Amino acid sequence: MHKQHKKERFEEFRKICREHGLNVTPQRIAVYEALSGSKNHPSAEEIFRRLVSNFPELSIDTVYRTLNTFAHIGLIRIVGGYGEVRRYDPDTQPHHHFRCLKCSRIVDFESPEFSRLKVPDVLQRKCRITGVKVVFEGLCEECLSR
Repeated sequence: MHKQHKKERFEEFRKICREHGLNVTPQRIAVYEALSGSKNHPSAEEIFRRLVSNFPELSIDTVYRTLNTFAHIGLIRIVGGYGEVRRYDPDTQPHHHFRCLKCSRIVDFESPEFSRLKVPDVLQRKCRITGVKVVFEGLCEECLSR
């Protein structure tokens, strides 16, 4: 990540935390940096393993609570577990995902057509829709070539 872009993301992180009354602790910074430096939609367990050597007092529960708090305040997105562990996405811009059914790899893709999907009337009458996410499932290129 470009140094200036990283600085801007960190300032935005601090601003959003302050707006929601959250202290910007070293653990929260570490969790956010571990996630925002990742492109593979890591799980809480993966983030915990990356951080525990530098933060031996860090618990897996703290990582889960921190990630869920970040998702609640809009800093990150939760990528549904789809029967597996929850994965987390630092990219909060509109996009969609492909998930490999064999290796569980999650790949981002953008599609203006999918982002503009019309919500069915039956859902609009019964629910408050806050976003649209399309997930394709299948086998990724690597798994197909094996």
